[in-house]
Amino acid sequence: MSLLLDISHIDMEFPTPTGSFKALDDVDLKISEGEFVSLIGHSGCGKSTVLNIVAGLYQATKGGVILNGKEVSEPGPERAVVFQNHSLLPWLSAYENVELAVKQVFGRSKSRRETKEWIEHNLKLVHMDHAMHKRPDEISGGMKQRVGIARALAMQPDVLLMDEPFGALDALTRAHMQDSLMEIQAELNNTVIMITHDVDEAVLLSDRIVMMTNGPAATVGEILDINLPRPRSRLDLADNPEYNRLRSEVLRFLYEKQRKVEPFTNGNKSAASKKAEQAA
Repeated sequence: MSLLLDISHIDMEFPTPTGSFKALDDVDLKISEGEFVSLIGHSGCGKSTVLNIVAGLYQATKGGVILNGKEVSEPGPERAVVFQNHSLLPWLSAYENVELAVKQVFGRSKSRRETKEWIEHNLKLVHMDHAMHKRPDEISGGMKQRVGIARALAMQPDVLLMDEPFGALDALTRAHMQDSLMEIQAELNNTVIMITHDVDEAVLLSDRIVMMTNGPAATVGEILDINLPRPRSRLDLADNPEYNRLRSEVLRFLYEKQRKVEPFTNGNKSAASKKAEQAA
């Protein structure tokens, strides 16, 4: 696989009333085309800050991000973001929410018929073609998130950025969404960076798991290669010795090597702790 994304030695500092707060310290990561990478770590480890820098929403204090040989300096359609909150416009149908993104990216290059076919194609990818004319208040939480993913895919991004996309869903819906994401990634060979707190989700979906150290000044602690064959079935993996070994490696890092201790001052969290959690 060829190199697609180079997150090169980035630091991130935020100004605070008591001085500069260093959220990230020398985060260095190279991601290949078609790779699925999960970022995992305790609250306050800067996972979302890394994602926001790749998305172009933050500018790193030091270092930078190179995508396809070009420096990332602002948001762009080659980097689509799926948040935990689906962020759909409530007065528009599922079709119309996806249409907004398609027109923004392909407004001048696709005809009306091509636009319609492309929107329907992406809704079908996430199994939402049957409800494309329903508004967000007429569909479930999982269905809303499917529409959000369809909207992101319809932009044909080089990198799909996902910030705990299934964190607000119930366990069964979450499992269905994970299966759908694996199907989509297998079909499209997307490059995906996903933030998760779920160890099983990370092992099931990923090619590599990037484990972050605790903040402040968080960095890449360890990177775990997930060499489980694809396609993957959660039922088959349940008794797989390699799956359970990988799962144990992540748990050991999180709960032994990076045990989370929350600092308190007079019964309240310190300013640094609060800032770290906001940056995670």
